[in-house]
Amino acid sequence: MEGILKKKILFVDDEPNVLSGLKRMLRGMRNEWEMHFAEGGEEALSLLSKGQFDVIVSDMRMPGMDGAQLLSRVMKDYPEVVRIVLSGHSDKEMILRSVRPAQQYLAKPCDAQTLKSTIDRACALRDILVDESLKKIVSGLDTLPSLPELYEEILNELQSEDPSIQRIGEIISKDVGMTAKILQLVNSAFFGLPRHISNPQQAVTLLGLETVKALVLSVQIFSQFDDANIPRNFMDGLWHHSMATGRIVREIVKAEGVENDLADDTFMAALLHDVGKLILAASFPKSYQQLLKQCERTKLPIRYAEQDQFGTTHAEVGAYLMGLWGLPDTIVEALAFHHRLHECPVKRFAPLIAVHVGSVLEHESNPGEEIDYNGEIDIEHLAKLGMQHKLEDWRKFITDLSQ
Repeated sequence: MEGILKKKILFVDDEPNVLSGLKRMLRGMRNEWEMHFAEGGEEALSLLSKGQFDVIVSDMRMPGMDGAQLLSRVMKDYPEVVRIVLSGHSDKEMILRSVRPAQQYLAKPCDAQTLKSTIDRACALRDILVDESLKKIVSGLDTLPSLPELYEEILNELQSEDPSIQRIGEIISKDVGMTAKILQLVNSAFFGLPRHISNPQQAVTLLGLETVKALVLSVQIFSQFDDANIPRNFMDGLWHHSMATGRIVREIVKAEGVENDLADDTFMAALLHDVGKLILAASFPKSYQQLLKQCERTKLPIRYAEQDQFGTTHAEVGAYLMGLWGLPDTIVEALAFHHRLHECPVKRFAPLIAVHVGSVLEHESNPGEEIDYNGEIDIEHLAKLGMQHKLEDWRKFITDLSQ
């Protein structure tokens, strides 16, 4: 293992016995991780001030500074550090306070393999973004902005005399930012729900009206997009393209006879595939506005202008944050490679293939809908997978959907 830089992991718990148990359980990781153990928030912040860490894993309920307070400080002062809660059963108020500062949540007791794979996956994602300043900004995000009218709609519904859980699910499923956040929460162990849920309406039903109400109105997991600097036609186009790509992808998975879980993942990947544009537009409004004007003038694809401006594209940015938030690998993969199908070694039908094809087909059918010029379907790679003959049938879905 010489020459390989070890990942620095900080474990925080006020119970010495718990820390001792973690040391024993993770002894086999000593060649890959440099592990530090802190008995409480103050000691953890002291260690963080003295050296750079990759991941912090904290208990939630601790005297003095609890896990929510600690991770909020880490998010503010050390946003590049991946923030994971590892905690036993706690009251609802404590959970709600941890929802925003924690990127992932693992429930005690947690076996070594689950902990290892969660940390390894989070560390592997760090390589997607090279620029450290961009990584800090994206890692520090705890919510994504929503279209103003959808944000207003959900507030009005939740504050009405008789809010409908079905209506709330419908509103969330229309918005890229809301969908991403609700899927992060429902697929974590925060609320002890069944894992692998890729349908926002199902997620809302499982969370229940009172929890959703608290999350939106008190914790404010959703935020409203400030469109002062970003052209409204861009936001509308992004929303329309994402939803329309989702509809095309639904038809593709239906034709392929894909099982339900994978079908849901594929639809969610389609809905979220351009979430990186939303992240960049919200984080760098003025420079992204200039970038959009340049693309409109020169017909340059947005991803090329992003590469010049930020050293990366919306594909990697979206994949990075959704991976940090614990969304399934198949969704993260589809986001990261939807413009570069040939760079991802999928050997059979996967969400990535449907999203790559669906996104291009949607752009072809509505060339003026969004300020972007998407490129072409990677026929050569589809041929390697033996799928090129299906393309004509998939194209017909566009005609069917528009009638």
